[in-house]
Amino acid sequence: MEVFLPCLYAFFSCAAFSVFFNLNRKWMPLTCLGGALGWFIYLVIGLQSDVYGYFAATVVIAVYSEVMARVCRVPVTLFLTVGILPLVPGGGMYYTMKYCVSGDAQMFMETGIHTLALAGAIAIGIVLVTSLVRMWKVMQTPKMFYKEKIRQEDY
Repeated sequence: MEVFLPCLYAFFSCAAFSVFFNLNRKWMPLTCLGGALGWFIYLVIGLQSDVYGYFAATVVIAVYSEVMARVCRVPVTLFLTVGILPLVPGGGMYYTMKYCVSGDAQMFMETGIHTLALAGAIAIGIVLVTSLVRMWKVMQTPKMFYKEKIRQEDY
């Protein structure tokens, strides 16, 4: 129960952002499911390390977004933007700035580096999945579309 209740909170927070982003009501449950799924993965894998948990959750959300975008025939960003929101390290950013303003250099550096590591894990997870999907799409298209057609006027 202690794992599923935070996932429910993530689902409803994604629903609030879906309303804020003015998404079509038809896609709201599916976009929110991506956020809850990502938070579940973070809770399961994040026990060892926050950074690995964030990376794994981001990879799962990005794969979910790519699959659901193909199934629903909508842009990937619809699912990815809303699904990634529960993972955004807002608290870390807040405390980093708090320590910066208060003059605590040691805590500022510690929280700043940790927050950058979390943000980097999110960015690398998204880039990894989208790059692999694009490479797969290029490999699936016939080679005749990539050859430049030679026109008679060029000679």
